[in-house]
Amino acid sequence: MPSTLPDGDPVPADGALPGSALHGLGKRPFAFYVHVPFCVTRCGYCDFNTYTATELGPGASRDSYADTAIREVRMARRVLGDVDLPVKTVFVGGGTPTLLPPDDLGRVLSAIDVEFGLAPGAEVTTEANPESVDEASIGKLREAGFTRVSYGMQSAREHVLAVLERAHTPGRVPQVVEWTRKAGFEHINLDLIYGTPGETDDDWRGSLEAALAAEPDHVSAYALIVEEGTRLAAQVRRGELTAPDDDAMADRYLIAEELLSGHGLHWYEISNWAADPRAACRHNMLYWTGADWWGVGPGAHSHVGGTRWWNVKHPAAYAARLAEGTTPAHAREILTDEDRHIERVMLELRLAQGCPAHLLDDEAARRAVRDGLIEPAPYEQGRAVLTLKGRLLADAVVRALT
Repeated sequence: MPSTLPDGDPVPADGALPGSALHGLGKRPFAFYVHVPFCVTRCGYCDFNTYTATELGPGASRDSYADTAIREVRMARRVLGDVDLPVKTVFVGGGTPTLLPPDDLGRVLSAIDVEFGLAPGAEVTTEANPESVDEASIGKLREAGFTRVSYGMQSAREHVLAVLERAHTPGRVPQVVEWTRKAGFEHINLDLIYGTPGETDDDWRGSLEAALAAEPDHVSAYALIVEEGTRLAAQVRRGELTAPDDDAMADRYLIAEELLSGHGLHWYEISNWAADPRAACRHNMLYWTGADWWGVGPGAHSHVGGTRWWNVKHPAAYAARLAEGTTPAHAREILTDEDRHIERVMLELRLAQGCPAHLLDDEAARRAVRDGLIEPAPYEQGRAVLTLKGRLLADAVVRALT
């Protein structure tokens, strides 16, 4: 089941933000995230805020979801006032966004454009499962204004997909990528997961090779996390499945770096590789570099000017709040200067461009250079950039530097 929401400070019924959040609004890049909380089935490893038809209950449905999301887009405009906020990126995630008809996704995108205006050349991404689209629906997404699709491939090995409880077959991915390219999408991402119980190094190599054969311009590769409360966690706890150890995970990451970089995809964030700077996910780059964004949907998180808030989780509660004209926000927090400093280091250090060296304790950073965790030449030029070894130990490096 989905994880619980964190506690925080109460949010005014009208969603009004503190003056500190609105200060400088419009000078920072602005984006939208739209959460679509529906799935046909729940994968055993997933603790995302998603719901199957039997979990929804009364008061929420796929049929009415686009209209509900549009209400929040309009509320965002009221809360943020009439400041010029051209939307640099839109990312529709889930769940499985493409369980909604393309016309519904297009209506939400159109509402964002009407209320705020899409910036020229805006990046507009939707996630999709390979089995949730066909050639016609992909074409309609392109017509609606989407520019990028991110497919949840996860693996090219049937036994690995079975453990993850994914519904598609390996052969489905190259087919949908072909349709997507034919529809005129310039940017295509394939999401992969490594470390699934029962996966071998050869399985992982095969998945990477299959992804590369489809010729996406972007690949994301994430280590499987066994989240408490999931079916996978229960299987591991009962001894039915064995999760790989840290050394195996490190080996899989090194394999990914070897194969992806060898085929012209270069890391720009620890878990993300792109063919060139234009192929990098601009939406995620805004997250990682401290931009403002409004998160639409149940459980969606938002951040504006150092104030972060998160919506109620269940689609029925979310819809009821908006029907009443009140904010769907569950709680919020105002980040301190120290919070923002730590988060900036934590996020920017994951990037290939690194973070400014002056943000770090110089003694600790130079120790990391001597230990082979930070590249020496960029550091002397004012940037802290992780080495490959540093990328493998990124969490520990960040803790040592903050």
